[in-house]
Amino acid sequence: MATSGTYVKEVPLKGTVEKHYKKWRSENHAISEAIGHHVQNVTIHEGEWDSHGAIKTWDYTRDGKPEVFKERREIDDEKKSVTFRGLEGHMMEQLKVYDVIFEFIPKLKDGCVCKITMIWEKRNDEFPEPSSYMKLVKSMVADMDDHVLKA
Repeated sequence: MATSGTYVKEVPLKGTVEKHYKKWRSENHAISEAIGHHVQNVTIHEGEWDSHGAIKTWDYTRDGKPEVFKERREIDDEKKSVTFRGLEGHMMEQLKVYDVIFEFIPKLKDGCVCKITMIWEKRNDEFPEPSSYMKLVKSMVADMDDHVLKA
């Protein structure tokens, strides 16, 4: 049986819940402008940019190498969360399950926290755990904060 797991990280952000949630929920077409060193392009295949169930392809760089990720979007406006369910791409060659949940939680004072939950299951035990993908996602969220603050 393949190994599986869940990573959870909280990233403190200075921008508001509303601004961050909007970027990740419905403004993916502009992400390459904000964090182009991570994400070079996002293309929509089915649905609309801000629709539940939309399918998108991401061209991104991980550890200095270009990769592709195709995902199906799930949106929960009440919880201010967006889930990316992995369908195809580089990571899906090693993983059967790859879900990343971004949940934006207000802090008592300024800013918010992005709780990132990554649920994964490897295709077999020979593949490494996807910790480098969690590192990338955490960096993307943190780097987006600078863009949100300037907007």
